[in-house]
Amino acid sequence: MGKKVKKEVEPPPKDVFDPLLVESKTAATVVLMLSSPEEEVLAKACDALYKFASKGDENKVTLLGLGAVEHLYKLISHEDPIVRRNAIMVLGIMASNHDVKKLLRELDVTNSLISQLAPEEDVVIHEFATLCLAHMAVEYTTKIQIFEQSGLEPLIRLLGSPDPDVKKNSLECIYLLVQDFQSHAAVRELNVIPPLLELLKSEYPVIQLLALKTLEEISKDGETRIILGENKGLDCLLQILETNEFSDLHVEALAVLGNCLEDAHTLQLIQQTGGLKKLLSFVGDSTVPDIQKNAAKAITRAAYDSENRKILKEEEVEKCLINLLEINNDGVKVAASEAISAMCENSASKRALGLQGIPQLVQLLSSDNEEVKEAAVTALANLTAASPSNARAAAEAEVIEPLVNTLNAQRDGAVANAAAALTNLATQEPFRVNIQSRGIMRALAGPLRSTNSQVQSKAAFAVAAFGCDADARTELRNAGGLGPLVELLHSTNKEVRRNACLAVMVCASDELTAVELCRLGALDILEEINLSIVRKNNYSEAALEKLLDNNLSQKYSRMGYLSSSNIITDGFYDCGQIKPGVKFLSLEELSMRELTDQRAIIFINAKPKEDLAVEEKAQDSFFEQTILSPSISRKSSRDRARSSMVSPVEEKQELSGQRSSLSKSSTGEKGLRKGKGKKEDEKMKEVAQIISKVQDEINLENSHWLPPPDFILLDYINDASRTILPLTTTRGQVVALAQFVADKMGGPIERDKLHDFSWELHVSEVEFELKSNVVPIGKVKKGTFYHRALLFKVIADRIGIRCSLVRGEYNRAWNEVELVEDSPQGIAGLLLPPKKYMVDLMFEPGFLIKQGSAEADQYKHI
Repeated sequence: MGKKVKKEVEPPPKDVFDPLLVESKTAATVVLMLSSPEEEVLAKACDALYKFASKGDENKVTLLGLGAVEHLYKLISHEDPIVRRNAIMVLGIMASNHDVKKLLRELDVTNSLISQLAPEEDVVIHEFATLCLAHMAVEYTTKIQIFEQSGLEPLIRLLGSPDPDVKKNSLECIYLLVQDFQSHAAVRELNVIPPLLELLKSEYPVIQLLALKTLEEISKDGETRIILGENKGLDCLLQILETNEFSDLHVEALAVLGNCLEDAHTLQLIQQTGGLKKLLSFVGDSTVPDIQKNAAKAITRAAYDSENRKILKEEEVEKCLINLLEINNDGVKVAASEAISAMCENSASKRALGLQGIPQLVQLLSSDNEEVKEAAVTALANLTAASPSNARAAAEAEVIEPLVNTLNAQRDGAVANAAAALTNLATQEPFRVNIQSRGIMRALAGPLRSTNSQVQSKAAFAVAAFGCDADARTELRNAGGLGPLVELLHSTNKEVRRNACLAVMVCASDELTAVELCRLGALDILEEINLSIVRKNNYSEAALEKLLDNNLSQKYSRMGYLSSSNIITDGFYDCGQIKPGVKFLSLEELSMRELTDQRAIIFINAKPKEDLAVEEKAQDSFFEQTILSPSISRKSSRDRARSSMVSPVEEKQELSGQRSSLSKSSTGEKGLRKGKGKKEDEKMKEVAQIISKVQDEINLENSHWLPPPDFILLDYINDASRTILPLTTTRGQVVALAQFVADKMGGPIERDKLHDFSWELHVSEVEFELKSNVVPIGKVKKGTFYHRALLFKVIADRIGIRCSLVRGEYNRAWNEVELVEDSPQGIAGLLLPPKKYMVDLMFEPGFLIKQGSAEADQYKHI
């Protein structure tokens, strides 16, 4: 061995400072060191700050307050790799703090961090740069910055990094970015699927989980699902489901598959490989509620496509869903019910699900969980829609009462679908009657007041379904449901407005309901709707017509026309043409007004005497039962005066009733004087006074106002029936009736002396006699055009002559009849179309004027 040669060491230059070990126990001092020009000091200061910040969030806040973030931001672009690495480590650990992230966004640090993801950089820099980006990507603005600064490409490239922390941080950042849909296309173009599938094989569960969550997000995109299938991703997902040791990944894997099932092509592919059968079997065998719930949700999404429903039906998915209804987990029950609703679009599935699933769904209506109740009733509504067999199955499962109860549920969806399901059942008469007996209209009054358009629409449609029954209409009227129904006519929602119009049309089938609807303003609203091209619908015009057809007084007042099918009955009155915007008053309201010089209101009430006797007897019976009952309850009398318009017959009856009461009272008093003495006598007087007072109160409280009878009109009708009805031809009957009416109303009038016919004075005298503007038509002995035309129509309707009533101007009115002409000579048996004629009731009573002729125009306007 050679002799070692001692090497001479040159002394350091005199102007160079020897290395100095600096130690500090305060963070502030270390932060100051970040301004040092020496790389070694900077590196050691960053290292010390990393250790300090790692100890807790309070230390991070301390460093933030000392201004460390601004210094570190400058250092992450330092030329020295060690300084740069240590600075990024500190920022990476500090970025978990909210205030630090906020400052980093203000400093626009993302571009600098993305530049550190270059392949040549140290793996530690990759780790903490991606960590910092992952912390910041929680905020939407940072996601946009990363996306716009082309941060996705280096992040996806780092999914292949040998370092698991880099993989994890990059993957977490990508997962956060793809939660915004605009990133889906970008990651697809950057071919993210292969590295994600590769990460599913990772030995680290957190990486596998993040990979599945990322796949779940991006597989919501149809093109991505195709790429996933091309890369055998479906097989990979099914393999995870079949591996028990990956049970912690099953929920997420199933969620990805659920997205894939939305494509008919992908679903068919899974079916062909046996994957769909495996999937359904896996769900059936699983006891994990989240897996069962996600599976049902996947089926729901898939079932939105008609082709998918066919495939699912082939695999008997109905059995799986029905089994899931039995799982003791509310989330699973909700998801299964929703899947059943979706599968109902397939008619075969609807039959299969109805056969076994309806009883279980009915039981769920009693659940305390409102979400379960809503999902179940929605499924029942879909199952019973256009399916009589399922409707029967539901009724047999005793669904009616729970459905009616559900109309009071807390969730709008439950209420709306309960109304829909009941409407579905109502298509079958026995079920409709059963539902009505449970107070359906009373229960619907609440939903009609809802602010939810879906509830409003379904409730209105249900009213239309049940409103065909008179008792149901009465129930709705008594429950105060007509007011909210009329309000729905104002709705800006097209479906709500249409269904409300339909309901009004149906409910207007009887006079009482029609009158109430008119009082609530339905007519004005419908007229306004029909003037709008946008707002009117198939039912608005029909509703208006139906409403007026069952409220002929208002129809004639508004429209000035009654057709031959509009039969005038007792209670009709003509108050003249009403002006737009003026409230239409009832006959009772008009009768309460003081006598004025305004046009007389002519009313019709030809009620037979026997009918009046029955009504009076019923009132007497009611009084006797009330007075003699020991449990009598006195009601306060209405603050309402009786009408001053009382017929002589009524006056006579009232007087006789008073005399009868007085005679009975005096007889009783004599008997009491003999048997009991003076005290009993006084007591009896007091009882009589009380009884009299109670009788008055009961009469006011319980008897509804009726117009006085018009016995003169009744005699007219009887006479016409006896003399005109036997005539063999319609023409002969029309002519005879015209002459009859003219005779009762002042006879024929010469044209040139029409102005001398003082009918106004006569009618005014009748008004003064009755002390009312309301006049029975029988009292009018000198009538002009509109009196005669009304009387003609009234009698014609009673004896079966078809005619219309038309109001003209200047007190004009006339009747129109349709008559068939005789066959021309030599052509026997030829049936000619009927022609329309006006009936002259003024000048030549019985003369028939051909409609459209000059004579007709003259009659209208003379």
